[in-house]
Amino acid sequence: MRLAKYLAHAGVASRRAAEEIVRAGRVSIDGRRVTDPARAVGEDSDVRLDRRPVAGPEPRAVYVLNKPRGVVSTARDTHGRRTVVQLVRARHPDGLGPRLYPVGRLDADTTGLILLTNDGELAHALLHPSRGVERAYRARVAAAPVRERALRELRRGVELKDGATAPARVRRLAPDVLELVLHEGRKRQVRRMCEAVGHPVLELERVRFGPLTLGSLAEGESRRLAAGEVLDLRRTAGLGPAPP
Repeated sequence: MRLAKYLAHAGVASRRAAEEIVRAGRVSIDGRRVTDPARAVGEDSDVRLDRRPVAGPEPRAVYVLNKPRGVVSTARDTHGRRTVVQLVRARHPDGLGPRLYPVGRLDADTTGLILLTNDGELAHALLHPSRGVERAYRARVAAAPVRERALRELRRGVELKDGATAPARVRRLAPDVLELVLHEGRKRQVRRMCEAVGHPVLELERVRFGPLTLGSLAEGESRRLAAGEVLDLRRTAGLGPAPP
């Protein structure tokens, strides 16, 4: 197994972040510093990060969480706020569970579906723009009712400071409620798009990521995905079945 992949599967970081960690000279194999992320790692290799042993890859796991408002989408928070990782671990029998990292982010005020995994390859594929994995959101907006002109602008794509967005699929569920389906994951994208067409977001919930929906999952609850669900998720991201 390549070193960057080994680190990602061990829960150290995503594959891309693991490559940067290796290039920075922070990793050694059998006592020798390594800077090539593609370096092969044997079953008996002594892999260390910043001189601390890195345990072998944990069993792959993917969890879905219904994130409440005020919870941050990080593994740790320097300001003492609750994190999505803490919520998942709190429901694990031993209070710990596998080392997990969120797949992308939802801002603190956004609720709904977020995935957490220790599979760096899957996380990277789900987030890569070229894979076009859909995310669906439900937004309650100001300045209702939302007129057809605003819907057309959202469907064409909206010009933002960081460039034009890709066209979105948009439905009006109520005079002040929209459902938006995006293939991109820019920072605060839904909020910025709606504000750009004159309807600032008051409440925002992500209701779907790829083939996964919240279903009956209550706010603050999480569950581990079944093998079939993980396979569907991998196929959506353009990946085959995970190796054993």
